[in-house]
Amino acid sequence: MNANRFRQLKHLALGVLFLSFSSANPVSAALPLAVDKEPLPSLAPMLERVTPAVVNISTVTKIEVETHPLLSDPFFRRFFDLPHQHRERESQSLGSGVIVDAEQGLVLTNHHVVAQADEIDVRLRDGRELSAELVGSDSETDIAVLRIPAQNLTAVAMGDSDGLRVGDFVVAIGSPFGLSHTVTSGIVSALGRTDLGIEGFESFIQTDASINPGNSGGPLVDLLGRLVGINTAILAPGGGNVGIGFAIPVAMVRTVADQILEHGEVRRGLFGIAVQDLTPELAQALGAGDGGRVVVSSVEPRSAAETAGLRPGDVIVAVNGRPAVGAAALRTQVGLMRVGTPLELELLRDGKRILLKSAIADPYAAYVDGGRLAPVLGGARLGNLIEDTGSGRLLAVAVGTVDRDSSAWLAGLREGDILLEVNRERVRNLEELKYVLDRSRALVSLRIRRGDQIVVLRRR
Repeated sequence: MNANRFRQLKHLALGVLFLSFSSANPVSAALPLAVDKEPLPSLAPMLERVTPAVVNISTVTKIEVETHPLLSDPFFRRFFDLPHQHRERESQSLGSGVIVDAEQGLVLTNHHVVAQADEIDVRLRDGRELSAELVGSDSETDIAVLRIPAQNLTAVAMGDSDGLRVGDFVVAIGSPFGLSHTVTSGIVSALGRTDLGIEGFESFIQTDASINPGNSGGPLVDLLGRLVGINTAILAPGGGNVGIGFAIPVAMVRTVADQILEHGEVRRGLFGIAVQDLTPELAQALGAGDGGRVVVSSVEPRSAAETAGLRPGDVIVAVNGRPAVGAAALRTQVGLMRVGTPLELELLRDGKRILLKSAIADPYAAYVDGGRLAPVLGGARLGNLIEDTGSGRLLAVAVGTVDRDSSAWLAGLREGDILLEVNRERVRNLEELKYVLDRSRALVSLRIRRGDQIVVLRRR
């Protein structure tokens, strides 16, 4: 081969090589594997450890509905002498959860994901589908604990939400719109968010990691894969994600979950004060200056707060060494404390700093064990209720704590119920309740007020 021919072939080969590289735009636009011989950071290794602990949750709720809309009208039924006719309708929902104890099969999720569900199914990363048992839940904090068979499970490590700072990177994992194990990342946008009206007790982590319907109950983790929150809600004025999501801090989650595992529910204590944010005008009137941000607006008679010496107008500076930054944050802090938890309050009163000591009281201290009235009510704490309503004074029996799987629990009673009738007879106090049960010698039905609803429980 002569020299001219060799040079022609060389130029042709270089031209083909150049065209091949120039036509491969996607390759040239891709991120390099390394910069200055250092590999680029990736979340993949962490996610490979964490995602097996994230689960999809599906629920089925059975609802009884009338077979015809007119049958829901009592007048129509009486006029035509028609019996109740019901059919069962199933409602389904989807959410997420995270395994936190592989040996016991414990899964954390949101209360609203599993509320009133008749069936709860959990799908693991490896495709297994397991039936879950509801250990207990708390609507005030939107936390629920489930139990699944503990076979070859992976649990997420617990992190420290109290150590988070605005600007820390976080990752949300869940099943938005049914897309299982979707991962989104962002930063901590704010901490201690309150007054959102989402839950009863609020101290949310705010993040711009995308959270959408189906993410509820899934984990928010740090870059080491440690659980720092449970995703629960988004702010979506237009119905879509706008980069404002909220997670329940893992410190709050652990406090609630521990009580659920111990009692099957959260048993809250009582201190006995109402508080509000301290405005500049109030601060000036009370001589508080810049010493505090929360003022006591009222004190319940015969409460632990009154016994400790608190008065309306006291400015709360700190509780157990933590500065009182706002009324909502203080309500959450105290509301999550167990009965008997010591309280040390630093106050401003008439411009002077004082220190008061107290403890969280048992709100049902004056209640009696229902087993003393009748064996069927054993395990429930019951007390006389006198409540002023718009239509007069209500006399009834209030239900305090109810031990899980006790006789009262199996009869259907739950904490917070108001007992109105037993065996279709009105009961206004504990004495009447005992009289009715002694005379009938059996529990046939209970008519109770639960929240805003009247519920009839029939013994089977």
